Amino acid sequence: MTEGAVATVRTQRRLGTPKASAAVSEGAIVAEIGTGTGTETIEIPDTVEELFPDEVVVGDRAWIVIVWDDPVNLMRYVVYVFQKLFGYSRAKATKLMLKVHNEGKAVVSSGSREKCEGDVARLHAHGLWATLQREDQ
Repeated sequence: MTEGAVATVRTQRRLGTPKASAAVSEGAIVAEIGTGTGTETIEIPDTVEELFPDEVVVGDRAWIVIVWDDPVNLMRYVVYVFQKLFGYSRAKATKLMLKVHNEGKAVVSSGSREKCEGDVARLHAHGLWATLQREDQ
């Protein structure tokens, strides 16, 4: 279709009502489905927001990474790992390490689930105990 062109969709109803027409946006994927009394062309949305317009889509900051205290790793090693993996300053890494040591845990990262899963895997690879959970829990 060219710019501004519109495709017509025709549906046939079982009760003998007249055929209806609907516009399909340009570039949309359409499919014909047999309904027993004819065919119906439907528009397949390109995004989740188009498919579920009333749904709330969770943003990129929905997950957090928690590092837990353990009796194995030295405090200066934990500071080193936080600096290396997350690029934190020595002061911020030390503050997080002390929170882990004194309170038993600290949130060290947040973001999308995929990013946080990667962060947890990297922390595990460096011998730290870390978990992932939703931010609102």
